[in-house]
Amino acid sequence: MAKLYGLIFDVDGVIADTEGVNARASITMFEELFGLKGFVRADFEKGLGRGAAAYVRAAAEVHGFNMTDEQVEAATGMRQEKFLAILAEEPLGPFEGVLELMRAAMAREDFRVAIATSGTREKSEAVLRSANVPYCELTYITGSDVTKRKPDPELFLLAAERAGVDPALCVVIEDAPDGVAAAKAAGAKCIAVTNSTAAEKLAAADMVVDSLAEVSIDRVLRLIEG
Repeated sequence: MAKLYGLIFDVDGVIADTEGVNARASITMFEELFGLKGFVRADFEKGLGRGAAAYVRAAAEVHGFNMTDEQVEAATGMRQEKFLAILAEEPLGPFEGVLELMRAAMAREDFRVAIATSGTREKSEAVLRSANVPYCELTYITGSDVTKRKPDPELFLLAAERAGVDPALCVVIEDAPDGVAAAKAAGAKCIAVTNSTAAEKLAAADMVVDSLAEVSIDRVLRLIEG
């Protein structure tokens, strides 16, 4: 049987520039729901890639706001509503190189392509549609499919399993330190792109690039095969 390779894409900050929209939606949520002002995008950085609850808690902690589970649930619900409303008004195109790399892998018989995100199905699907990603043709895993969050490897292990590929023959594309850690814990290679985080914070990845336009399928294969 021919060897199969996997290419697994995170969504937020990898497929499209969602982090600015995530922050805007969350800043508005904190003000409208809790009357809290003064939040900025950098406040959310420690929560990147770890799911909505960790994302809002990270910023709350910066401001000394200790959220209850009920408050987090209300916050993440409103955050998603605000995010979807912004996206409906301001569609996001894909980052440079994303669709080209994805299509190059999809065109090969020895590659399987997957989407794996800690976000909800509704939120991530809106981003994928906005970016013209053919997600219906791909393995697609969301935060509702797993019980553990990054840096735990469960999300990427499940993506590899459903794609029918050995995790050791997969490359995960990430933009956040916890995502890199999760990919490595899954036994996969990781390409980190500096769309959301400085390169030095992504140093644990096997490759760090400023854009996926720098990455070809041949480069992905060389990374897997070492």
